[in-house]
Amino acid sequence: MINVGIVGASGYTGLELVKMLLTHPQFVLKYLATTTGDTVIEAIHPSLVDVISYPVEKASVEAVAENCDLVFLALPHKASMGFAKELLNQGVKVVDLSADYRLDLETYEEHYCEHEDKEHLDESVYALIEYYREDLKKAKLVAGPGCYPTATLLGILPFIPYLDHNAPLFVDAKSGVSGAGKKLSESTHFVNVNDNIFAYNPLKHRHAPEIAEKIEKVHGVKMNVNFVPHLIPATRGELVSVYATLKDEGIEPLEVLKEFYKDDMFIRIREKPVDIKSTAGTHFCDIFAMKNGNGLFVNSAIDNLLRGASSQALVAANLMCGFSEGLGVPTIAYMP
Repeated sequence: MINVGIVGASGYTGLELVKMLLTHPQFVLKYLATTTGDTVIEAIHPSLVDVISYPVEKASVEAVAENCDLVFLALPHKASMGFAKELLNQGVKVVDLSADYRLDLETYEEHYCEHEDKEHLDESVYALIEYYREDLKKAKLVAGPGCYPTATLLGILPFIPYLDHNAPLFVDAKSGVSGAGKKLSESTHFVNVNDNIFAYNPLKHRHAPEIAEKIEKVHGVKMNVNFVPHLIPATRGELVSVYATLKDEGIEPLEVLKEFYKDDMFIRIREKPVDIKSTAGTHFCDIFAMKNGNGLFVNSAIDNLLRGASSQALVAANLMCGFSEGLGVPTIAYMP
């Protein structure tokens, strides 16, 4: 059995981690923390009353190192690296859900802030499971991908060799409000979100350089990524539509996907455009694709809190500890 903890247990991704770890056959939840502590988990998340009663402490590197073999950091960017560098030096394996270890140094500092743990940055493994599975098995530090990059990259990466790399890549992405976290803002206020849909940070969102960087790392190709996210009046779920230009019109998009992901248990290739309800509450990524001449349409759906964050982190932890990839991962959708 492996002792694990969560730092940042008060947020939505922290709650999803708690729910999965409670029934995990190999991980034992030994530590929960927030930046303030001095409470219990069921007070933060009332849905856990009569399910679990567990103290939530003020986050401490020493307490994590004393109690945990592996820790999930469900913290904002910059806060995570402050904990991670100390924990790694004490031999604790780290799965970081923030952006702090996802990107190359230059890309990170251009779009976030100065990096405080350059020593460990090159050691991190990007937890896009289907592409870095073998590296994750040897990792001590794992960086969870962003939710939008997860859905986008899983959809478009199989097609990069068939694309006109001089043509721009357009990504139209839509997410439920939980993707913005628990903190209230004007844009996530019920009156603003209900019966409404709108783009935010078009062409300037920080996930665009993440998508572009990972395309280059996997395929050695620089592409112009035009990324436009939208907020939709749904609690959870993410729908991504990618538009690209083929250089080879002879391919059959669905056949490309089926062949590429034939051994991946959590990728489902669909015969018609995908929807967010079919993946809500699961680790699955559903993908559909079709073409019109040299125009390519790729459509993917995930649960933004699970495949886009917490269940992807759990799968990475499974691999880091030598367990089966699907251990403890949710597979039954919240339907209807």
